[in-house]
Amino acid sequence: MITRRAVLAGVVAWAAPLRAEQEGFAMTPAGDLAWSYLADTVMGGVSQGGARMEAGILRLSGTVSTANRGGFIQARTEMPEGLAPATTALRLRVRGNGERYFIHLRSTRTRLPWQYYQHGFDTGPDWAEVTLPLADFAASGAMMAGRIRPEDIRSIGLVAYGRDHAADVSLAALGAV
Repeated sequence: MITRRAVLAGVVAWAAPLRAEQEGFAMTPAGDLAWSYLADTVMGGVSQGGARMEAGILRLSGTVSTANRGGFIQARTEMPEGLAPATTALRLRVRGNGERYFIHLRSTRTRLPWQYYQHGFDTGPDWAEVTLPLADFAASGAMMAGRIRPEDIRSIGLVAYGRDHAADVSLAALGAV
């Protein structure tokens, strides 16, 4: 049986320094992971949206509203076995509507719903590869460990967050470096 950890750990091969002429590397297609949708409505917010697969690509879209103490929509995939301990970064293939989006990581140490580690990235209309070093993910609160350990990661969320805006972001692939 192939687990999510094994699939993502398998892409560590492209963690070696890539030469400029190297174009290909292995990433897990977004369609090979199980995604669930979550919004601020679980806490009384009024953001609306959805996550769906379109030709194997995850698309998160909707309206993020900070009214009623809300402010997010999210697609999340569980990582029950964590990532390989040698993982130093996540790599994404994304495009969007020009807004800034986030990856939220939850771990064995994030017990409360509002606890996560966050890293932002900008989008445009063309597909782009984005590398997010794990060391650069920020804890959402002072009571959390400063850094996240890859083997402790339990979920990865693609998130539209924090301000009123129309969200439309697509994720074609995800990998661990």
